[in-house]
Amino acid sequence: MRKWIPCELHTHTVNSDGELTLTELAKKARDMGFSCIALTDHNTISGHWERDKAQAESGIDIVRGLEWTTFYGHMVAMGIDKYVDWREIGPKDIDRGIANIHQARGLAGVAHPFCMGSPMCTGCYWSYEIKDWSKVDYIEVWSEPFPSIEAKNIRAFRLWTDLLNQGYRLTAVSGRDWHGGDCGSDPVSVTYLGIEEDAKDMEKAVKEAIAGGRASLTMGPLLLMQAELEKDSSLYALGDIAYIKCRNQKAKVTVNIDYSVRKDKWSLDDADMSIALFGNVGKLCEGKISRERSEISFEVPLENLKWVRAELYGRMKNIDTMIAFTNPIYFEEGA
Repeated sequence: MRKWIPCELHTHTVNSDGELTLTELAKKARDMGFSCIALTDHNTISGHWERDKAQAESGIDIVRGLEWTTFYGHMVAMGIDKYVDWREIGPKDIDRGIANIHQARGLAGVAHPFCMGSPMCTGCYWSYEIKDWSKVDYIEVWSEPFPSIEAKNIRAFRLWTDLLNQGYRLTAVSGRDWHGGDCGSDPVSVTYLGIEEDAKDMEKAVKEAIAGGRASLTMGPLLLMQAELEKDSSLYALGDIAYIKCRNQKAKVTVNIDYSVRKDKWSLDDADMSIALFGNVGKLCEGKISRERSEISFEVPLENLKWVRAELYGRMKNIDTMIAFTNPIYFEEGA
């Protein structure tokens, strides 16, 4: 059985340029409705010593990490068990750096790839040359408050889509790049990760969920999706690979919306909402949805389809925008 936990995957403390200690940040995250945060200070793991104390006092889980803050881009090493140095990695050999992160049992994630660069933010803009995108575990497609309306995030979302279309199974996450401050009334994005109910090692479970594409991003309700193939009783969820017998088949794709999650931490304008399914062939279908309707199903032809994701559209802060989206379910030829 799987549960979906709300996570903030990009944070900073006083150990780099944040405003709060890890314990203070964890308590604030708890009060904001998060169950887990990742500690990703700039070029240091000095805050890791406080992890046990912060977890005990806040009651939330903390994943150890590090943000490589370089001249050519920022990369998050998620779930590392030791310091991983970036200083010998040049703009054309980031693949070697990614391998070093993996050797430290971490995941390698590209942070805010289109964030404004120097002189506003040294190295924030991604300019490393990645030779093999299959080695990258995830990419931040939403960053900072109210991410869906930011041009840099729209570009990051487009990059992720292009990589999916090229056949890479790269997980999308959000990371607020949270330094401990408040964001006023702006919506906050959340990455919900699907982990096993009986998971004992939460850091391992978080890494497995990200690596497996079991992630759904939202500024409001939780969006989940499953697919059922014709003449096949199996259900496929986010990150799964559905092996199909022939491309003439169809799939029943069902999207569920959970309005109860963190329900006092977000609000939607009173306006029509819609669910759209997208894949490598473009928009597949669309349907209206409301607070009174928590589920919608579509029949999707599988011809030429390699992946499908769900997107929720509506209005927040008087702006029509994407509110949430899922990572994909993948389709491959199989026996």
